Amino acid sequence: MRKLLFCAAALLFTLSSVAQRRISSSLDFGWRFMSGDVPGASSAQFDDSQWRIINVPHDFQIEQPWVAPSADEKADNDDPAANIKSRLSSRGFKEMGTAWYRYHLTPNDSLKNRRILLDFGGIMYVGDVFLNGEYIGGTNYGYVGFEIDITNKLKFNQDNVIAVKADTRDPFSSRWYTGGGLFRQVRLISTAKEAFLQRNPLRIVTHDNRFSTIYAEVAMMGKEKVLPIDVVIKDPKGNCVYSGKTEIKRNTPTRFVEQKIAEVEIANAELWDCEHPNLYTVEVVLHNAKGDVLDSYSEHFGFRTIEITPEHGLKLNGKKVLLKGYANHHSLGALGAAAYPRAIEKRIQLMKKYGINHIRTSHNPYSREFIELCDKYGILVVDELYDKWTRQHTGGRVAFEELWQHDVPEWVKRDRNSPSVVLWSLGNELQQDPNQPFNDFGVTMYQLMKTLVLRYDSTRLVTVAMHPRYRNWATDSLPCDLAMKTDVQAYNYRYMYFPGDGRRFPWMKFYQSEASVSAMGQNYFEMDREKVIGLAYWGAIDYLGESQGWPAKGWSQGVFDLELNPKPKAYYMKSFFCPDEPVVHIGVIEKKGDQMWNGVQTGNDGLSDHWNRIAGQHLSLVTYTNADEVELLLNGKSLGVKKNDVKNAKMRNQIRWNDIVYQPGKLEAIARTKGKIVARHQIETTKAPVRLKAESDNNNWKADGIDLQHIRITALDAKGRLVQTTNEDVTFTVDGNAQIVGVVNGDINSDELHVDNHRRLFNGSCTVILRSTREAGVITLKAQAAGMKPVVLKLSTKE
Repeated sequence: MRKLLFCAAALLFTLSSVAQRRISSSLDFGWRFMSGDVPGASSAQFDDSQWRIINVPHDFQIEQPWVAPSADEKADNDDPAANIKSRLSSRGFKEMGTAWYRYHLTPNDSLKNRRILLDFGGIMYVGDVFLNGEYIGGTNYGYVGFEIDITNKLKFNQDNVIAVKADTRDPFSSRWYTGGGLFRQVRLISTAKEAFLQRNPLRIVTHDNRFSTIYAEVAMMGKEKVLPIDVVIKDPKGNCVYSGKTEIKRNTPTRFVEQKIAEVEIANAELWDCEHPNLYTVEVVLHNAKGDVLDSYSEHFGFRTIEITPEHGLKLNGKKVLLKGYANHHSLGALGAAAYPRAIEKRIQLMKKYGINHIRTSHNPYSREFIELCDKYGILVVDELYDKWTRQHTGGRVAFEELWQHDVPEWVKRDRNSPSVVLWSLGNELQQDPNQPFNDFGVTMYQLMKTLVLRYDSTRLVTVAMHPRYRNWATDSLPCDLAMKTDVQAYNYRYMYFPGDGRRFPWMKFYQSEASVSAMGQNYFEMDREKVIGLAYWGAIDYLGESQGWPAKGWSQGVFDLELNPKPKAYYMKSFFCPDEPVVHIGVIEKKGDQMWNGVQTGNDGLSDHWNRIAGQHLSLVTYTNADEVELLLNGKSLGVKKNDVKNAKMRNQIRWNDIVYQPGKLEAIARTKGKIVARHQIETTKAPVRLKAESDNNNWKADGIDLQHIRITALDAKGRLVQTTNEDVTFTVDGNAQIVGVVNGDINSDELHVDNHRRLFNGSCTVILRSTREAGVITLKAQAAGMKPVVLKLSTKE
C-alpha cells in the first residue's frame, strides 16, 4: 500500500510540473519538398513558397518513374552476390538522386532557457541538416537515427528554417531498394539545460524472471554534484508495482554519469514471451536539489530470460523456442521505405497468422517503431546493423571505418531494453570478400565491434550472417575464420553443415540466418530442431529491388506478394510452422522455378489457386497439408487419395498430383487425419466479374495524420466468387479527411506507379492505402472499373 500511495503522489507531483519535463513534439507535418539538387536550398532566405507540402514519413523515390534498362546494360557477373542485372536492377529501377526538405519553425518564449534538440529517426540514404543556412549535422548511414543540439542556434519568435538534403548515392551503394528522404519520424525535444537524461538513457538488465537492475545516463551541466531521481514501474495493466528514490552523483570531473538507479524485484512478474508479450513501463524523473523537475523519460521492457546453448538452441524463460521466421529488407511495398507504423503492424499481424515468431532485420536497423511493435506482438528479433563491411555497402560517402564506432552505440542503446531483441547481428555475408577491413575475413573487425556492443549491452550474444560458411568457394572443408569467432554460427542457406560442424566443434550454436523459400520444408525438417536456434526464410514477402531482370521491379520469390496476399506456398509454410492447426491448400503449377542467386536455388514453382483453365488442359498440382492424407475430387468424382510422406523431408506436407485433366467446375481437396476430415479447400471455375468489393483492415483508424487504412478491392462474379483472371483498371476517388499514399497489386512486373489514383487488378485484387489527416471525420472511398458495379465504402477516423 505504501508503494501505491507513493506512486500516486509522485504522479500528481510530476503532472503539476509538466511544463518543466521533457517535451517531445512531432515535426512530421508541413515540410516543403522539392526533388533534385536545388542550389541555395539550405539558405534561410530561399523562397520555397512553390514547393510541395508533404508529411513525414516520406520516400521520394517511390514516386519517381520506373527506369527501364538500356539495350547495352548487362549483368555484372564479377560480383554474384550483388545481383546486378543492369544499372538499376538492384535498386528497384528507380533513378538515384537528391531531394530537399524545408521546415519553418517559430519557437516561442516557452522554449527559452531550455535545451533543444532535433531528433531524426533516419535520413535515407545519407543526409545533411542545415539550420538557417548553417550546416549543423547529418548522417552517413541513414538507417541509424541521430540528434542535433540546436539550443544556441534558434531565433525565438522568428522564422527558423530547417533544411534537409537527402541523397540516395550511386546505384552500387546498396544491393537493394533503399528509398530516399525523411523516411522516419522527426521530433523536436526540449529539456532543462542544467541536467538532463542522455539520448536513449536507460539500460534495463533483466537477470531472471523477476529481478532487474536499471541504469541511467545523465548529463550534469550545472554546478550541482548530487541530483535526486525517481523511478516508477507499472505492470502491463498500468498498476504501480515499484517506486523508489535515489541520487545521481558526479564523483569525477566528467559531466556525463552512468549510474545504477534501481534494483527491482517484482514478485509474480508477468513474463514476456511470444504468446504473452507482457510489457512493463519504467518512468524516470530527474530533479534538481530544490525538487524541481528537470527531465523525465519512460520506456517499456519485459521480464524474460534468453539462453542460447549448443544442446538446446534458444530458450525463452527456460523453455525451448525455435525461431520460425523470415528475413526481408525494410521497405513496405507500395509505400517504399516510408516507415509507417500501421504498415509494419499489418505485416506482423499477417505473419503471426502463418506461424511466424521471428524476424531478422536484414541488413540494417529497422525503425524504432518496428522494434516496439515486435515487443507488443511477441516477435523475436535478430537485430542487424550492416550488410557487408565496406564503404560501398554502407552509404558510400565515408569509409566504413569511420562509421561503426558511432553507429554501434546508437543502435544498441536504442534497442537494448526491448524484450523482442534476442541476438545482435553485426553484418551479412562478410567472409567471402578477403578485402574487408584488416584483410582477415572480418575477424578483427568483428572482435572490435563486439567489444563495443558489450560496453552497452552484455546480455545478448553477437553474431554475423555468413555465406558461404566456408572460407574458400572451391572447398567444403572447415568453417571460415569468422565462424570460429562468432558467438552464434549464423549460416545463410548452408544448414546442411550444422551436423558436421557441430561434431567437430561441439561449442557451436547454429542459426539458419537465411533459408531458401525454394527449398522450404526440406531446410526446416532436415535440421535438428531440438538443437538449432531456428531459421529465417529469405524474402518471404516480395519486395522492390534485387530484380532478376526487367520487367520485374524486385524480388518475386516470396510466399506473399507485394500486396501481402498469400501465395499457395504460404500455406505450405503454415502447415509446419503451425503443426496443431489443420491445413490443406491446392496450388496449380504454372511454371518450374529456375532462378539462381549466389550459388543458391531461389526460384519457386510458379503457383496459382484458381480453376479457370483451358478445356482438356493437362495440369500438375500440389496440395499442401499437415494431415495424414488428402483426397482430391473433381466435380465430386474422386481422383484418388494420397498419403503425406512425413518421412521424406523433401516431400513432407506437399503431395503432388500429375496429369490432371481440366474440367470446369469444382476441384476440392479433403484432408484427413486418423480417418477424420480435418480441413478442406476448394477452387471453382468462376464467371465474368460483375462487381467490386472493398474490405478495410483498420477498425481503429486514428486521426493522427500518420495512421493508415489498407482497403483491398476484389472483383466478384454474380455468385460472389473472386475472379482471379480479370485485370481491369480500378480508379479510386476519396472524399474526406484522408489521402491516397499508395496503390498496389501483387504483380512485381507491373509498370504502374505506386503513388497514383488507380491500379489494375492482379489475380482479381488490388489495394489502395489511405493516410489519415489530423482532423477526425468521415471518409468516402469510391472504386470503379469498366464493366463492373462500383463500390462505395464509408469510413471514419477517431480522435
